[in-house]
Amino acid sequence: MLDLEKNCRVAVVQCSPVMFDKDATLAKCINLIKQAGAGGAQLIVLPELIIPCYPYGMTFGFTVGSRQEEGRADWKRYYDGSIVVPGAETDALGEAAREVNAYVSIGISERDAVSGTLYNSNIIFAPDGSIAALHRKLKPTGAERFVWGDADNAYFPVVASPWGPLGNLICWESYMPLARVALYQKGVTILISCNTNDNP
Repeated sequence: MLDLEKNCRVAVVQCSPVMFDKDATLAKCINLIKQAGAGGAQLIVLPELIIPCYPYGMTFGFTVGSRQEEGRADWKRYYDGSIVVPGAETDALGEAAREVNAYVSIGISERDAVSGTLYNSNIIFAPDGSIAALHRKLKPTGAERFVWGDADNAYFPVVASPWGPLGNLICWESYMPLARVALYQKGVTILISCNTNDNP
C-alpha cells in the first residue's frame, strides 16, 4: 500500500488568454503559476487551450466546399500561436513549475512537429520542471474537428504524485464513460478536468 499524503493545496486558475498572442499569454501564465506557487499551491491547474486561446465562435472562413481568404489568415495566426512540445514555451513553463516546486496542468493548442496537425492538448509538469504527461483530446467536440485532430498516441497518461496518480480529461471527455473507466483502471485518484467556459 502506498503511503500517500492526505492533503494537497490546489490552485484552480480561472483566467483569460491574450487572444491569439502566444508570447503574451505565456508570460501571463508564468506569472499566474508563480503567484499560485507563492501562495503555497502544490498543484496548479490552468484552463483548456489557454495558449494561444480557445477560438470561441470563429469559423476560420470555413463552410462546406469553400474557404475565405480572411479565414485562412486567421487560421495561420492560430497555427503559428500553437505550441510544439517540447519547445521553448514548454521549457519556460517547466522552469516556472520548478521555481515554485509544484505540479502544473495547462491546456494548449499543440502543433505536432512532424505532421503539423493541431491538437487540443494538456501538459502536466512535475515539480522538477519536466513534462510528466502530455494528453491529446481523444475526439474534438463538434466543429472543433475543423481545428484539432483526433488523439493519435499516449492515451490517458498518468502521473505519480504524493497524493496518488494524477490523470486528465479535457472538457467533453468528462462525458465519455469509457475514458473515465480507462483512468480508473490506472488507479487515478485525482482527476484534472481542464475546462473552460468557452468564453474569451
